[in-house]
Amino acid sequence: MTKKKEFLQLESEILRVIKSIYDPEIPVNIYDLGLIYEIDVKDDNMVKIVMTLTSPNCPVAESLPLEVKEKVSLINGVNDVELNLVFEPSWNKNMMSEEAQLELGFL
Repeated sequence: MTKKKEFLQLESEILRVIKSIYDPEIPVNIYDLGLIYEIDVKDDNMVKIVMTLTSPNCPVAESLPLEVKEKVSLINGVNDVELNLVFEPSWNKNMMSEEAQLELGFL
């Protein structure tokens, strides 16, 4: 398999795993909620994820980032995960996908 194909498959698998993670209080995955700001896969299969929470006082502030890091780390081919939790820019409902906004009654 070519390097580019392996890279694209790895990116696709990372996205699939992230879309399987939900904030327990909201019936929408964290990707469609707009909590994932950046996913960067380096040449050495080191994955950098920049994410936020709906608020700094979110009840899952400690567990949700840890869950993301652990689940992405388990993906075959991922060598390491660096997860940065940020609150700037702060999250707002406009960061959600249209599908998420529809699901939550914002459209």
